[in-house]
Amino acid sequence: PAVFSLAGIKIKKEVANAFVKRKKRASPYEWYLEYYKSPMEQMHERCENYPPCDYLSDQVGFALAYNRFFG
Repeated sequence: PAVFSLAGIKIKKEVANAFVKRKKRASPYEWYLEYYKSPMEQMHERCENYPPCDYLSDQVGFALAYNRFFG
């Protein structure tokens, strides 16, 4: 089988930009939602990153588990 190495491939920034097109944001609201998480999403991540909370949330639900450890 052929083995390809990408380490030696270099292309100019202008050429690369021709291949990759960024999606335009329709409004500042969409931009805001893309970069900032809701408080509920932050709570879920906090619980998921703490194994006892994550385990308990599978047993009794997120709200009870979160309140048990962080409430």
